[in-house]
Amino acid sequence: MRAFAANMRAALRAAFALWQARWAQSSPREQGLVRLAATLVLLALVWLLAINPALRTLRAAQSQGPLLRAQLQDMLLLQAQAQALQAQPGAQALDAKSLVEASLPGLSESARMVIAGDRATITFQGGSADALAQWLGQVRLNAHALPLELRLGQSKGLWKGSVVLQLPARAAP
Repeated sequence: MRAFAANMRAALRAAFALWQARWAQSSPREQGLVRLAATLVLLALVWLLAINPALRTLRAAQSQGPLLRAQLQDMLLLQAQAQALQAQPGAQALDAKSLVEASLPGLSESARMVIAGDRATITFQGGSADALAQWLGQVRLNAHALPLELRLGQSKGLWKGSVVLQLPARAAP
């Protein structure tokens, strides 16, 4: 390995000495043209490797700016909603049960609720997908009930099934 490195250094020295001899023999006009060509090659490399990629990145960032600002606004809105939900006092278990029960007609006319401890099982038939989604959001937001289990089926565009909700624990008196 050392012999190879030594041979390479010797070859580079010989090539450099040959180049220096050729440079000394060339006319000032030739030297000026070689300098001009080397300068142009150097400028082209600087353009290709440094300036052009930076300009492309800058243009892309400017075009993505409004989209990123809109996404930031959405995230800040979601954060504010989450903080508002966290700041709300916990619903009493009794209140949660009554809130869930009061929301049942919005889900389906045939919706029924059975309560076992801190869980409520709601069975329904003939609810639309939109009504189910709105009802779940309403129950989650108003009653602080968490869906634990969903068993759904669809028939003729309407949904039927059961939902098991975890009701919030009673607050200590």
